[in-house]
Amino acid sequence: MSKSNIAEDRRRFFRIDDAVNLYYKIVDEKAVVAASKTTGDLLSNCTLVTALDVLDQESRLIMHRIEKKEPEIAEYLKIIDSKVGLLAQAVMRQGQDLTESQMCNTNISASGIAIEIDHSIKTGEFLEIKLLLTSCIAVIMIYGQVVYCKENTTDGGKPYLVGIDYINLNDQDREILIKHIVKRQMQQIREKKS
Repeated sequence: MSKSNIAEDRRRFFRIDDAVNLYYKIVDEKAVVAASKTTGDLLSNCTLVTALDVLDQESRLIMHRIEKKEPEIAEYLKIIDSKVGLLAQAVMRQGQDLTESQMCNTNISASGIAIEIDHSIKTGEFLEIKLLLTSCIAVIMIYGQVVYCKENTTDGGKPYLVGIDYINLNDQDREILIKHIVKRQMQQIREKKS
C-alpha cells in the first residue's frame, strides 16, 4: 500500500483519545505472518466477541420465526443465549495479560493506535497488542508495526509516545473498534456537556 493510500485510509476513520486496558509485546515478523494465515474456523479468524456477534446476527432471524410459532421455546433459548453471553464476558475478563494496572492513554482509530509507554521501541518493530474495549465488552488482539517512537510532551504522561499501524486487521475486528470509538466519542461529548 502506498503512502498516499495509507494517508487516505487514515482520513476515513475517526480518532479519539481514550484510556484503555492494553497489553503489548514485541514479536518477530514470523509471528505476524503466521497469525495472518487464516483457516475456516470462525474463532481463528476473529476474536471471541466478534465470533459471538456474527453468530448472534445469524440467530436473530431464526429466533424471530421461533417466537411466532413456539413462544415458550423462544423464551428458553433467550435464557440460554444470556447464559452464553455471561460466560463469554467472564472468559474475556480473565485474560491474564489485561489487568487494571495496564490502563494506557491512547489515541485510537480503526487504522492505527498511538500509545504512551515507559520505554523506547524501535521504528519497524512488530507488536502483538491486546485491547480490552469496555464499551463493547470486547478483547481484540491486533498485530501492528511501529511507525514512530518519540518523546511524549503530554503533561503527566509516560515518557514515550509510540505510533502503530495495524497489520492485516480483519473487517470484523475493525467494526468492533469503530463501534468502540463511536460509543466513547458519544460518552465524551455527554461528559463535556455535563
